[in-house]
Amino acid sequence: MKLGCILAIVFLTIITVSRCQVFEGYYELPPPPNPATDPTDDGSEDDDDDDDVSSPKEVRSVDNQATLQRLRRSVYNYGEVLASSILFYEAQQSGKLPEWNRIAWRGDSALNDKGDDGEDLTGGWYDAGDHMKFNFPMAYSATVLGWGYIEFQDAYDISNQSETLKLNLKWIYDYLMKCHPQPNVYYYQVGHPGKDHSYWGRPEDMTMDRPSYKCNDTIPCSDAAAEASAALSTCAIIFKDSDPDYSAECLRHAEELREFSTGVRGFYPDKVYYPSSLYWDEICWADLWLYQATGTTSYLTDCQSIYNDKNKQLISRAYAFDWDNKKTGVKLLLHKFTGNQKVLKKFNKYLSGWLPGEKLPYTPKGLVMRSVWGSNRYAATTAAIAILANHYGLDPDLEYFTWAKGQIDYILGDSGRSFVVGFGNNSPQQPHHRSSSCPNLEEKCTPSNSWKNTGPNHQVLTGAIVGGVDQNDYWLDDRQDYVKNEVACDYNAGFQTAIAGLISTMKKLGI
Repeated sequence: MKLGCILAIVFLTIITVSRCQVFEGYYELPPPPNPATDPTDDGSEDDDDDDDVSSPKEVRSVDNQATLQRLRRSVYNYGEVLASSILFYEAQQSGKLPEWNRIAWRGDSALNDKGDDGEDLTGGWYDAGDHMKFNFPMAYSATVLGWGYIEFQDAYDISNQSETLKLNLKWIYDYLMKCHPQPNVYYYQVGHPGKDHSYWGRPEDMTMDRPSYKCNDTIPCSDAAAEASAALSTCAIIFKDSDPDYSAECLRHAEELREFSTGVRGFYPDKVYYPSSLYWDEICWADLWLYQATGTTSYLTDCQSIYNDKNKQLISRAYAFDWDNKKTGVKLLLHKFTGNQKVLKKFNKYLSGWLPGEKLPYTPKGLVMRSVWGSNRYAATTAAIAILANHYGLDPDLEYFTWAKGQIDYILGDSGRSFVVGFGNNSPQQPHHRSSSCPNLEEKCTPSNSWKNTGPNHQVLTGAIVGGVDQNDYWLDDRQDYVKNEVACDYNAGFQTAIAGLISTMKKLGI
């Protein structure tokens, strides 16, 4: 085993054990903080004086027909999975539910969510199995889902899911704009984590205080504001033709949030739940999405300047592309818009490090193991990045795409079981999710019939992917094991975009 794999296993074990020693009495702990840079990266790849960029990705000799034959194996009903994943987001809706919500066991909730000056902060998505509204990962999820629709709209069209997805995206875009009532005010969180995480029950039955938290001219939130800007830029792109007025409103908020993100520079205040490791990556990320939405070259040149000025932070190999770390997405889009070969070389070094025999360990059955906390999330989101790289013409030998399909198929059933609730063979029955663990709305939800219930959740949380296995492929269907069984909006975002990419790319390949 390579030294990098050994270090990765040690690191993911340490962070999991250390987090389990705090917050006793809660139904789940905070997600473990991730470093900005891969802990196996010793900095030896950061030498930008290397001008050998003529072949940024080694193209291996490959029999494309044999590759296509392998890709035809284990073809799941990806269209069904895509539709199911959208249903999961409807189960996460907070506030007064829209008429088009299809989740019969959900009702209106958190109708008094307000800002300091009485601003209406209802709506949005509950983060995971809890009832918190963490806008940093929520906006990231909207950005990644929007990215998937922009690039793989044909997959949603084929699956008859385009209009349904746009309804769900508009739900979250509307909420993010509510959270931005003034140019220099942004609400980044609703709910008190301690009170929320010590409650197990329906959101419809909540009685605890739900404070809101904001940044302004004196409290920075460069990371959270810039991520919201990126999300609303995807809104501007998606609705530009079908609803130009709404698109323009999204764009106005996106531009103001981007300006705010550097007007008062600094991390958003949360240091426990979803803490940010960098903020320049979000600022550059927002620039790239605004450039795509507007064509204004100053956004692109701003990102290029940030990338060059903060190069040690942005060039280093990321721990992962996720709610916290956008460095890999920045590299991919920056190359797309500029053709910069040095940027591409850094991107390929990152992505190739996820392939078998490289930087990261694998389970015996073939899942890449970035972390035991949400292992499916990391595999699926990186698969989405790999499929996007293929979509942008950076994968001539189909190596990235073949790897990505293998990771998604592991989650869908190649491992011997499905990790998607309500789909496939032996799918999860006890996701760590309060609302779906409760009986129907007319029946009281108690600890004995929900949290302590040894049977399946009363409701099927269709489409949600659970956390996943450990490094030995071990997984237990137990809602009280939140590391392996929690669900989250960011888990499904990369997964859904990967599914859309599979549908679109396989159609192009004639599979």
